[in-house]
Amino acid sequence: MTLFADREEAGERLAARLEHLRAGADGGATGAGRDCLVLGLPRGGVPVGFRVAEHLGAPLDVLLVRKLGAPGRPELALGAIGEGGVKVVDRERVERLGVSEEYLRETEERERAEMERQASLFRAGRPGISPAGRTAVIVDDGVATGSTALAACRTARRAGAARVVMAVPVAPRGWEKDFTGAADECAAAAAPDRFWAIGLFYRDFSPTPDAEVIDLLSRSRRES
Repeated sequence: MTLFADREEAGERLAARLEHLRAGADGGATGAGRDCLVLGLPRGGVPVGFRVAEHLGAPLDVLLVRKLGAPGRPELALGAIGEGGVKVVDRERVERLGVSEEYLRETEERERAEMERQASLFRAGRPGISPAGRTAVIVDDGVATGSTALAACRTARRAGAARVVMAVPVAPRGWEKDFTGAADECAAAAAPDRFWAIGLFYRDFSPTPDAEVIDLLSRSRRES
C-alpha cells in the first residue's frame, strides 16, 4: 500500500498533521508555534523535516542517532545511540539472539565514530541548535522498531527540550505506547494496521545522500 510518492510529499502530509504547532496557530501547546525546533534524523528524516520546518516557520537541524544493528542483519535494531551519551538497548532481543556484550560494545564504538563524522559533515564546524527550553519536533521518514526514535527523544530531553514531539509520516498502529514518558506528543500522518517496512509505503524510498542533507540544512538556515 503506497501512501507517499517520496519523502517530500510525506513531509507535506506530516506538516498538515502538525498545524497546531505552526507559528501563530491558535490552540497550540505551551511553547509550540513560538519556539519550535525541527530536528531531522539523518539521513531520510531530513527531507521530511525540511518540509515540516517550512510549514511551521521553524529552524531545522539534525539530531544524530545511530542504530545498533544485529550480527549479519544490520537492519534489525538491537538498540540505538544518540548524542550526549544516550543509549537504548532492547535487552530482550539481545538475549533472544544471543548477542555478546563485546559485539554491542564494538558496534557502539563504530556507530559513535560514524556519528562524529556526520556531525562534522552536516554542521560544518557550527554547533548544533540547542533545543533547551524549546519544543523539539523530532522527524524521521517512519518508525518501525522505534529504537532510533526513542534514542532521539531521550537525546532531545537530555539537551533540555521543554517539550518533545515525535513526528513521522508512517508508523504501525498503536506505536505511541512505546514512547510513553519519552515524548509528550506523537504524530503520524498514517498508522496502518498492516505494517511491514517503512519503504513499502513510499513509491520512491531511495537513500538520501549526504549532499542532500547538507543542501537542505543550508537552505533552511538561509530562509530562517
